Amino acid sequence: MTSLTGNDQHNLGVDYVILFKVPLQERAQAEAAFVQLIQALARVGLSSTVRRGGDSDSLLVFVRAASRERLARHVRRARMQDWLHGVRTAGPEADASRALKEEPETEAERLRIVYQLISQPINEGGAGVGTSTFVKTVFPLRHQAFNRAWIQKWSKKRFLEQDDIDEIRNKFGESVALYFAFLRSYSTFIVFPAALGFAAWLLLGQFSYTYALGCGLWSVVFFEYWKKKELDLAVQWGVRGVSAIQHQRPGFQWEFETEDPITGEPRKVYPYVKRLQTQLLQIPFALASILVLGGLVVFCNSLEIFINEVYDGPFKQYLAFLPTVFLVVLTPTFSSLLMRAATILTDKENYETSDAYNAALVQKQFVLNFFTSYMALLFTTFVYIPFGESLLPLLDLWRKTAQALVSVGGKTLPTQQFHINPQRISSQMFYLTVTAQIVNFVTEVIVPYVTHKAVVKAHEFQVRGPAPQEQDDAEEAEFLKRVREECHLEEYDVTADYREMVMQYGYLALFSVAWPLAACCFLVNNWVELRSDALKIAISCKRPIPWRADSIGPWLTALGFLSWLGSITSGAIVYLCSHRSRHGPEAAEKSTTTSQLTAWGGLLSVMLAEHLYLVVQLAVRYVMGKMDSPGLQRERRERYQMKRRLVQESMRGDDDEKTRLDETGVTDRVTRETLEEEARKASIPGQGSSEDMFWQRQRGAEDTIIIGRRLIEKGVAGEKKKPVPSPGVGG
Repeated sequence: MTSLTGNDQHNLGVDYVILFKVPLQERAQAEAAFVQLIQALARVGLSSTVRRGGDSDSLLVFVRAASRERLARHVRRARMQDWLHGVRTAGPEADASRALKEEPETEAERLRIVYQLISQPINEGGAGVGTSTFVKTVFPLRHQAFNRAWIQKWSKKRFLEQDDIDEIRNKFGESVALYFAFLRSYSTFIVFPAALGFAAWLLLGQFSYTYALGCGLWSVVFFEYWKKKELDLAVQWGVRGVSAIQHQRPGFQWEFETEDPITGEPRKVYPYVKRLQTQLLQIPFALASILVLGGLVVFCNSLEIFINEVYDGPFKQYLAFLPTVFLVVLTPTFSSLLMRAATILTDKENYETSDAYNAALVQKQFVLNFFTSYMALLFTTFVYIPFGESLLPLLDLWRKTAQALVSVGGKTLPTQQFHINPQRISSQMFYLTVTAQIVNFVTEVIVPYVTHKAVVKAHEFQVRGPAPQEQDDAEEAEFLKRVREECHLEEYDVTADYREMVMQYGYLALFSVAWPLAACCFLVNNWVELRSDALKIAISCKRPIPWRADSIGPWLTALGFLSWLGSITSGAIVYLCSHRSRHGPEAAEKSTTTSQLTAWGGLLSVMLAEHLYLVVQLAVRYVMGKMDSPGLQRERRERYQMKRRLVQESMRGDDDEKTRLDETGVTDRVTRETLEEEARKASIPGQGSSEDMFWQRQRGAEDTIIIGRRLIEKGVAGEKKKPVPSPGVGG
């Protein structure tokens, strides 16, 4: 396979760009901060050069490693830290240049180390550069040649290979590569529920027990497989345990220092009890999320049910869009408010490291996304279908409200009898799996690209008048134009892509039994998603900083939770909807006893489905644990070779000593001088013990051989001198 890696000559050797703002009102302070910035970069071994920015009040500071030798020392220091924390099985060579020659650094490793030199605090060996009043952003330049070849290559490939993921790792780091590896594995595994769903749609129809069972088994196998796969990838990429190497978050506020029990170094600490007290606020936060988003869902869904299934008057086809309008307008508003509250709450929890902070924030975001994505379907599944009669008072409230509006003209509100429609959940799934996916693609790829082009054009018109008189050199003009455009791009957030895929997995695991073709739609969507996400990185976003990761983090916990919850909801949907789907609207007109039986039967089906899930999970986990993987084999091989090398080095001294003795011919022969010396020492009181005399009678292996031969000869001679008894004696 042709590699896409290589140096991008169009970047002129630049690793990072720092966008530095110079406000007119704070010009003196900005100038002093600029001088400090350049000096700080030089202290840590980074070269810098400056050009004018896209505005008259901005500068572009270009940064790279000052020399190959200094970069080699920084790379060796980083690898030594990895070895100390158990990430690497062997430490690097003492000679930094030789170590880099034996194991060349990838582009992602170089960019990561340079960024750490820029951003880490001064007491940790960095320049201490971060976003501030004057420093607006720090970002790596995009690799234009690689991006073009990358998109062209992927657009022609039907299926991705591991080499494609490895190239992403070498360019964008393990964090981004893990996402693409997850999406690739998920897209491969989804072929099974897609085929099963298509067969169920043709032969079994909706709400099939067979499909629910097959989809549940699939979710267990995929979850356990991915846990093993991400461990295997972490070992192959040499980042297993890298989460233990964590740097302090800039916003962390510590209260006291203590000695680290492992390293013995001073460690800044924020009391766990205080953080726990703040974390307890997550309970009212979750309740508030349920109340706000749940109330919005009940409001809009009850209005939709009234318009579609009770109201029978004019403009019904237009009024049906009214609940959707409420959802489109109010859901983002409430979600943004709750998301802001989640961020404030996470800031108050005061986490020490960025990884811990991001994990806590992702957990809160998942709770909000769970409610906004699944609340309507859960309402339909567990309220509308089994207990639709309980909605009659709410529907009657809507009827009275509508009647009050139309009674002004003296007209009677036309209505029809309310019937529970089990196909409602299927219609919702169709919208979420087809229409919503198309809208998401447009808003994720096309809209940001068009917006970026519009912003650039508007910016050009805005600065055309007061632009500086200084012109770029002809050799740099095209390059600087591209850099100024990249300054306006959005930062790539891999968390948003994870969120999208995990939410899709939840739709499949929880509700696809209502519409079995959902997996087929997701299969097509994911094929496009792989390439659209690559396109987004290539043209719509800044190049991501190549952070390392050994896991997908809290999203793995979310996958496990959704797999477990899917066993419950699938069983409940099949039990609650299959009867009504077969018998039609008359099934909704049963007595209250039927509702009670439905509740008990639904509870029993949920318990059976959950226990089956747990049993299957234990079995699959046991089988997966017995299976070996290339990554784990490689780790064991490297550890064995390292131990073998240490043993050989320790044995080499003994072999050298043996060779030296053999070459000099030095032995411990028994001579007259040695015997006299031993006798002299033995005559001195306290010098000659019985043990010493026992071992000093023979000196060395040759003397032992000589004495042994003499004893053997004497024994043979003694046997020959013994008289042979006559046969008759003693008879």
